[in-house]
Amino acid sequence: MNRTMITAQNTLTQLQKQMDIVSNNMANIDTTGYKRREANFTDLLVQQFNNQTRPNAEGNRLTPNGVRVGVGAKLGQSQLVMTQGSLKTTDRPLDLAFTTTGQYFRVLEQGENGSAVRYTRDGAFYLTPLSQNETMLVTGDGYPVLDENNNPITITGDVKEFKVTEQGRLIATMNNGSTSEFNLGISLIKKPQFLEQKGGNLLGLPENFEELNTPVEDILTEMSGPLRNQIAIQQGALEQSNVDMAKEMTELINLQRSYQFQSRSISIADQMMGLVNGIR
Repeated sequence: MNRTMITAQNTLTQLQKQMDIVSNNMANIDTTGYKRREANFTDLLVQQFNNQTRPNAEGNRLTPNGVRVGVGAKLGQSQLVMTQGSLKTTDRPLDLAFTTTGQYFRVLEQGENGSAVRYTRDGAFYLTPLSQNETMLVTGDGYPVLDENNNPITITGDVKEFKVTEQGRLIATMNNGSTSEFNLGISLIKKPQFLEQKGGNLLGLPENFEELNTPVEDILTEMSGPLRNQIAIQQGALEQSNVDMAKEMTELINLQRSYQFQSRSISIADQMMGLVNGIR
């Protein structure tokens, strides 16, 4: 009976992690550029009991010999789903949306441990003043938006209008007729599973990245030079999250049923142990 309880308990802890992932998806259904995560499960260790003392007597057997008993399931991977979200037209000049998958803006997150480059699909940008005649392009949380050289985009002068080309070139026209042009810093994420969620709708490389022995070039590519022709941006629009509420609710119901089943297994095992211990 102890094995039954251990198996159920192991599975319950992993189901709780999956429930947290589903809940996070549902909570971010209205988050601009959010990408849902999907949990995949694998088996824990399996112990085999060989109940056949003469394996040669198992003629024409198609299944493995013996009885294989597992100890539960574990969350094998939390996979980032990169499918394109729907576009919402805003007609706001500094609202930008990617029209293809895998491309992310580069921003500079400034925290307690210093600054680091992060990646986001949220293209709702704003201007924040630096001085009387200078402004900086930032995200909704105030993080500087970077150009293709990973420098913050600063604009000098009174801006009359903004124009962003499909290839990610920002053109600011001043009141005096002069222009300032910048190439937005954009990266192509090829292996998103190597990235971690850093909060605030940002992705970044893990802190133990050096231990992974994986070149940065295998995970992402900075789109500069000829690669900028592959960038696809729409101005005056925002990408919505790719969370499907109906699908998440169905997954949540299945999770609840699985959770109840594992809990019931512990209750039944406890009752059976009570009956055995009560035998006189």
